[in-house]
Amino acid sequence: MSQPTELPRWMDLVLLPAVNLGMALAVSAIVLLIVGHDPGQVLGLLVKGAFGSKAGLSYTLYYATTFVFTGLAVAVAFHGGLFNIGGEGQAMMGGLGATLAALAFAPHLPAVLTLPLMIVAAMAFGLAWAAVPAALQAWRGSHVVITTIMFNFLAAALLGYLLVGPLKEPGNMAPESRAFGDSARMPGWHELMAWLGVDWPKTPLNLSLLLALAAAVGVALALFRSQPGYALRAVGFSPEAARYAGIAPRTQIMRSMMLSGALAGLVAINELAGVQGRLLAEFVAGAGFAGIAVSLIGRNHPLGIVLASLLFGALYQGGAELAFEIQGFSREMVFTLQGLIVLFAGAMSQVAAPALARLHRTLRRPREAAHG
Repeated sequence: MSQPTELPRWMDLVLLPAVNLGMALAVSAIVLLIVGHDPGQVLGLLVKGAFGSKAGLSYTLYYATTFVFTGLAVAVAFHGGLFNIGGEGQAMMGGLGATLAALAFAPHLPAVLTLPLMIVAAMAFGLAWAAVPAALQAWRGSHVVITTIMFNFLAAALLGYLLVGPLKEPGNMAPESRAFGDSARMPGWHELMAWLGVDWPKTPLNLSLLLALAAAVGVALALFRSQPGYALRAVGFSPEAARYAGIAPRTQIMRSMMLSGALAGLVAINELAGVQGRLLAEFVAGAGFAGIAVSLIGRNHPLGIVLASLLFGALYQGGAELAFEIQGFSREMVFTLQGLIVLFAGAMSQVAAPALARLHRTLRRPREAAHG
């Protein structure tokens, strides 16, 4: 099997993803030409729909907030040598935890206490749901890819049962929980802007955006600026070498998966506390799987994940605008663009690496000769 091409860190984290994105957009332009659309018009409208207005920007950031959580969840597990495909189920369980906290405490406590309790509960439930596949991997050798996939189905089944049974709102035919109290609602971004004296449209964007940015900073510090993060990455890079150095791989498997599940559980804060105000069966809506693509594009680095989340948020929001603006343009074309980006950032992420490595060596030779 061929080994990945070694590149300087800045090229691997910045230049290579940018080149991959450029190749994906170039192929997308060809596809658009084949089906009879003007690539320039499509790209211009997509960017305008995502960033051309306060409302469009707000929706883009709202989608990006969810993708930051799921992308970080995938990245943390990846640094521990694991491929967590269970973000979908872990987010669902985070929603269950946040809902139970909201229903229990919102009628009695103010928002300043209720919201932190919901955040803790969402993280705890996501963590607990990820801990079981982690333990099966660490002590029984059950592959975490298989077990996390199966746990997604288990989470969906459990949520379905609860929403037509114990948590169902009386008299409501829809499979959803009772509404949360006012103190369980995450303030909207427009409310913060109004407090600052800035006019901002009312959209789903809420203060979970700040929570997502804090999570990204926290993960970066934990992974790259702490001893536990070093131990986790050491196990992910070489379990046998880590064991020889006195690091217990089983402990790191549990830590990485549990932190991963806790991050995925935070999706519930953005979607339920920030927008829905109740637990819905389909509130995750594929964000757990999209997080895999976000992490791949971001090279499993928190900064890259934030930027990749912004890209996917723009694709979601801009794609919705395209469906309205261009006759005959369907959402499937947006999915095609997303698929091409995932293809070039994932399965074909190293295609451009040899050429970039040769370019780097060519540019470096004159400098080395001058200093030689």
